[in-house]
Amino acid sequence: MSEQAKPAADVPNNQGALAGFKILDLSRVLAGPWCGQLLGDLGAEVVKVESLITGDDTRGWGPPFLAGESAYFLGCNRNKRGITIDFSKPEGKALLAKLIPKFDVLLENFKNGTLEKWGFDSAWFETHAPSVVRCSITGYGSTGPQAGLPGYDFILQAESGLMSIAGPTTGDPSKYGVAIVDLATGMMAANAIQAALLARYRTGKGQFVEVSLFDTATALLANVGNSHLATNQDSGRYGNGHPTIVPYTTYRCSDGMIALAVGNDGQFTKLAEILKHPEWASDERFKTNAARINHRALIDELVGAKLKSFLSHELITLLRQHGIPIGQVNTVKQALASEQAKAKEMVLDIAHGKIGQFKTLGTPLKMHGTPSSIRRAPPLLGEHTDQVLHEYLDLSSGDLDDLKNKKIVA
Repeated sequence: MSEQAKPAADVPNNQGALAGFKILDLSRVLAGPWCGQLLGDLGAEVVKVESLITGDDTRGWGPPFLAGESAYFLGCNRNKRGITIDFSKPEGKALLAKLIPKFDVLLENFKNGTLEKWGFDSAWFETHAPSVVRCSITGYGSTGPQAGLPGYDFILQAESGLMSIAGPTTGDPSKYGVAIVDLATGMMAANAIQAALLARYRTGKGQFVEVSLFDTATALLANVGNSHLATNQDSGRYGNGHPTIVPYTTYRCSDGMIALAVGNDGQFTKLAEILKHPEWASDERFKTNAARINHRALIDELVGAKLKSFLSHELITLLRQHGIPIGQVNTVKQALASEQAKAKEMVLDIAHGKIGQFKTLGTPLKMHGTPSSIRRAPPLLGEHTDQVLHEYLDLSSGDLDDLKNKKIVA
């Protein structure tokens, strides 16, 4: 926690692991705000800074809207206080210069060189905010021929090869159903920030943390990328199948679709017995996973034909009793209404000053000693400007009125 920072606002029930740490979040859209939200869920005090007129782009991304607030924005900006500052004016940059040293972390996703152009280069941080961790999220990082380009999740899914391995086997490549590169980049940034804060205890200094959509998308190739590096063979698409495990795909039952993941030869033997074809387990074409890979189409056809006669819930109960991984292919509505989602508190109600009560996804960060929590609704545009600037910079009501009259803040 920064020695220069004043105590965070008193928020009830904040026993989180990052309680006391302060994050100045200048980011917008998804990767940066998602990072800030994760840190906020873990207890950090997060102050989100937006432009005066429109704020974060995602405030306008809808429908759906709840009382004029976009569901998109509401989904990635909880546990933050919100202020507005116009950085295009010298007075706005001067406010930023005063705010940065009061925080432990500066999170931003401007184009490369933006902060430096404003005067906040490494020398400035070394002189004025040596203990601050600065995390920059960009599309392509600060090196390479594409370093200056803006980053978009959809484009990075395409360029990284992720899209080439998604979609039906005989169809076109397909993007993921959510902005997976943005979300994963936000998670990577949150990890790196916490590591930098830990390192600060050793070194006494902050550091520059660089996270890019390009690097994250490339890393998400994971086993598929490493398989290519091992063989120099390009990967194809397997639809819902797995490149190195069979049977491991979706199948249709008489009343719906299930996902079946037979992870080893022992599970396959059990499956063959349950489906009344024990001979499959001794068939040279199927007895090992490597053999089944070479006869993927045949085994999928045989298993698929047998499963069509089952009701999905009966099959799920039966196979789970024998330790074979299986699950229903749910819609989003079905998934969020499930008893498991309820038990894990993955759908919660939040009180909001404008909307009233609204439902939101819960936090996946279950900390049993230092519990994560949802303490604040996503802020209205500029909702906490007066409060935060008074708290951190000791500005009077007259000072704030002057800034508002000059349209530096709102």
